Amino acid sequence: MNDRLTARACDEFTRGQLLRAAAAQAGSGLPMIEPGMPVPAGTGLSRRSFLLRSGGLALTLYGAMNFNPLRLGEAIAEAAAGPPDPVLVSVFLDGGVDSLSVLAPVEDSTYRRLRPTLALPADSGAVFGDDGRLRWNPVADAFRVLHEEGKLAVAPSVGYADADQSHFTSRHYWEVGDTSTRLQTGWLGRYLDVVGSPDNPLQGLSVDYSLAPSLAPTRVPVAALANPRSYRFGHRNVWGEVEEEMVGALENLGTASARSRDRGVRVAADASRQSMKLRRQLLPFATDEDNAPPGIAPPVPYPEGDSFPEQLQFIGAMLAIGLPLRCVAVRGAGGYDTHDSQREGFERDLKMTADSLLAFQRDLEARGLADRVLIEVWSEFGRRPEENGSAGTDHGAAGMAMLIGSRVKRQLLGEFTGLDVLDEDENMRPSLDYRALHGAILDQWFSFDAAQVMPNVRSFGIPDILT
Repeated sequence: MNDRLTARACDEFTRGQLLRAAAAQAGSGLPMIEPGMPVPAGTGLSRRSFLLRSGGLALTLYGAMNFNPLRLGEAIAEAAAGPPDPVLVSVFLDGGVDSLSVLAPVEDSTYRRLRPTLALPADSGAVFGDDGRLRWNPVADAFRVLHEEGKLAVAPSVGYADADQSHFTSRHYWEVGDTSTRLQTGWLGRYLDVVGSPDNPLQGLSVDYSLAPSLAPTRVPVAALANPRSYRFGHRNVWGEVEEEMVGALENLGTASARSRDRGVRVAADASRQSMKLRRQLLPFATDEDNAPPGIAPPVPYPEGDSFPEQLQFIGAMLAIGLPLRCVAVRGAGGYDTHDSQREGFERDLKMTADSLLAFQRDLEARGLADRVLIEVWSEFGRRPEENGSAGTDHGAAGMAMLIGSRVKRQLLGEFTGLDVLDEDENMRPSLDYRALHGAILDQWFSFDAAQVMPNVRSFGIPDILT
């Protein structure tokens, strides 16, 4: 991956990354954990690598000991036959994004006093239409475009009371949908446990090398997929014309033997038929970009030079060919634990993230998929209003989140709480609890009673998020 931090990340952030990497590998043990740190959601899930025999799409499946790979083809066919499911794409800005450098109160004298080197110029960026005190960072102009088109809602001061400024703990709270260190299932995983299928691991897809903890279930399978171009099909030492002959023979076997009186033959025929069906579905991902068939090649240009826009392209293509995705998790470009030398790395990563998400929205619109997809952009916390002595910012409390989509109601979710009254740690106060945002997504986007999987969620005042 090309997206690397140039600013120094704190030790706790690094430990947290290592811990999560180990936690995603059930049975491999965990590194030492500090007292009070929660165990990541998904720890202990059964885990196995799986190659979809039809297409060689390399997945890591979690919670899937009873998963029947022969049913995946049927799950795809069933999904295509019925009304399309709504899809959530959850984009995590890793490290704690500095919300005051995304939307800045440039005319606030307190802001300029607290940030003598990091404050944006008073005339920089466009005025934020829902709160004239704020201006967009010019590098985030793609967000401004989406906002002015009525496709973006902003929570400018989102978080929770008595904020824990630990990367690891605060992220865990967001992922499990509760301020409990004991929960080991994700808020989306619990949703999938109720509505999901035992045969469709693509219903909860982490586009990464490990499981996104927010997707951790107890009952249904979910999957991690580093890159759909890790596709292959074939047999050792078989390729070219011989491979095509082999594929044709397998497909003919499945068709000819489907009605055999021998149960074993019927099972083998079904396996062959489902394999060939999946091969046709997934084969386009093995094609190089210049020769990609319709549905795989993106209809719009994406930014280059980072893995994030490439991952978004894959998500769009997977939806376009009818794969039954429902909840997808991906990390935004770069990292945001900006303790020193913040400006250059932050603005590079923010621009890549914003430009990529605008391209993804345009991709969905061009494919006729935009009404099916909601994008949530979130981070574990914001940064301190006062810059530190290293031209960076330290861990804060309230930060920002965004919802993007053609059906999103443009609005402020909560309000910008400003810099005049900070909390006892001199951090921004939240005006919207993150659990209210989760609840709105479940209630309104998925038409699912959020209280089934997030007890007491209605006490946080769920906003209307859709037009």
